[in-house]
Amino acid sequence: MPQVLAGVRTIVDMDAAFAKGAAAVLGWPIHDEIAALAPSNAAKTDLTVIAELIRRVDQEEPIEKLDNTLKGDPSLAFKLLRYINSPAFGLHVEVSSFRHAIMLLGYGRLKRWLALLLATASKDANQKPAMFAAVRRGLLMEELVRGSGDEEMRSEAFICGVFSLLDRMFQESFEKLLANIPVPDRVHQALVGGSGPFQPYLAMIKAIEGESPSDFREAADTLLMGVAEVNSAQLRALVAAGALE
Repeated sequence: MPQVLAGVRTIVDMDAAFAKGAAAVLGWPIHDEIAALAPSNAAKTDLTVIAELIRRVDQEEPIEKLDNTLKGDPSLAFKLLRYINSPAFGLHVEVSSFRHAIMLLGYGRLKRWLALLLATASKDANQKPAMFAAVRRGLLMEELVRGSGDEEMRSEAFICGVFSLLDRMFQESFEKLLANIPVPDRVHQALVGGSGPFQPYLAMIKAIEGESPSDFREAADTLLMGVAEVNSAQLRALVAAGALE
């Protein structure tokens, strides 16, 4: 009989479940040990190209230089434009080029979508759960801070959530990864130092993924948020994630 296995937390567990005949698995297979797998050359290439693009956007370099950097990988350019033209972004005109995207969005808003592009750049099928989880984390972080932060804080929270699984996807420590990718101070504090104003929000997300009621209550109390408020944020994040498919 077809069976569904719950509680899957690693790729090894996922592969073992399918080997035993499972039709599907439930859980987030994103808990593999860092450096357990070597990153592929394709992953390194994607990281290099997008990290360079983020650095250039952060420095607000001329459009021509940014355009030339992205042309190094047409598939990434296509993916970025697909994200920007998705219903989740809410633009009323179609963005037809990277140059057009910069003109419409500006450098600040573009960094948000480059962060999303970096977290979903891997072509490894086993990384898909982590990529989806990264998108969900970013959108949920943004929703959780919506009531207490301005637009800049919401944007930084989104980047923090999206980047929070990069260490597992690229098999590198955050300290090494973020040495090459410019991020806001609050994001660096949370991911490298496990501190700062965004850390409690990351704790909430991990409690949700771990399905631990006690950790969930503790995280909610720390954020001074009620269960209904957190659940509403989760639903909004999932709807937004679905709009990006």
